[in-house]
Amino acid sequence: MKAIHVCLLAAAGILSAGVAQADEALAKSKNCLSCHAIDKKLVGPAYKDVAKKYTAKDEAMLAEKVIKGGKGVWGQVPMPPNAAVKPEEATKLVKWILSQK
Repeated sequence: MKAIHVCLLAAAGILSAGVAQADEALAKSKNCLSCHAIDKKLVGPAYKDVAKKYTAKDEAMLAEKVIKGGKGVWGQVPMPPNAAVKPEEATKLVKWILSQK
């Protein structure tokens, strides 16, 4: 019985890693990583800093900012709108970003 639990936990870990890699690939494909990095500030804030500042209750607001852009929260440089990002993609990206704690 214990072996079954260990196997299930290992499988869940592998599946989670696959989802994380897929969401990072989505961020790359939408050019998010041109201005953001996971662990350091580039033009925009590091995703780890975003994850520290916001929680799951902020997902809808953040997904809207991914699509419409934003300014003033992280400094003078505005984030341009990303009209090519669909709402479901924005939600997926935000969930991934908030998991970077």
